[in-house]
Amino acid sequence: MSTLRVRVPATTANLGSGFDCVGVALDFHDDLELVLTDDPSTLDITVEGQGAQDVPLDDTHLVVSSLLEGLREWGGERPGMMLRCVNRIPHSRGLGSSASAIVAGLAFAWGISRPGQELDRAELTRVSSLMEGHPDNAGAAVWGGAVLGWFEGSDVALVQLSVPDTIGARIWVPQFEVKTAGARSVLPEMVPRADAVAQAMAAAALPLALERRHDLLLAATADRLHQSYRAELMQSSFNLMTDLRAVGVPATISGAGPTVIAFGTSDQLAPGDVVAAEGFERHALKIGPGVELTQA
Repeated sequence: MSTLRVRVPATTANLGSGFDCVGVALDFHDDLELVLTDDPSTLDITVEGQGAQDVPLDDTHLVVSSLLEGLREWGGERPGMMLRCVNRIPHSRGLGSSASAIVAGLAFAWGISRPGQELDRAELTRVSSLMEGHPDNAGAAVWGGAVLGWFEGSDVALVQLSVPDTIGARIWVPQFEVKTAGARSVLPEMVPRADAVAQAMAAAALPLALERRHDLLLAATADRLHQSYRAELMQSSFNLMTDLRAVGVPATISGAGPTVIAFGTSDQLAPGDVVAAEGFERHALKIGPGVELTQA
């Protein structure tokens, strides 16, 4: 029997103004191990940690279904599988748990279909982005760091941003969940022109702010397209984000929420440490690497 191991990061998307196109990997990971057997009817799944009581333990498990899609894409044969997941990424909190599961499953599929070959990250990005629906979370989970991604037809264009080690992150994770589908359902079809113009200006500044003009981070993470419309689904998160921004912390809603996240230098993030955040669990994180696959 051979064994594949995958480590895949949590991710955040949007960063306020970068709606559906900017993603960042965090040094906060799920670890998965897949033991391959000769009997393709074998499927044994164990899950520890986040979502252990909620996720299915059959072919509909997102890691397994993504793995099977990857095998179809790359011509691999289904083996028997014993999958063990140690989940640390909270589910339905805006930290990319679905994208991470998809990328993990596809990384396993690559290891089965192309044994001994290094991950083709461009191919993994293409397939995972099509499956997930957006290249921001998926691209960040594959490549790590900060990425700017978009679709060009069925292809994915991706640019990695050079964010220095001096930029760290804080996350405030609440106990309640918000499903991405629900968060998308409250967004309007049209927004006022003034909001669109303000968003365009902030989004244009965001890559520059992350890479070298850190003094622009507060302005560049401002949003007028999605966060206020979702406030009714996560009022405590919206209020916390507002309180953090009021003291100069470049805070946003992480992905579709309800986690609040901030990026900045230690001086920029420090005021957030004394902002009241009852009901939230705070973590200090770094920007992290992308998915890792090892074969034994």
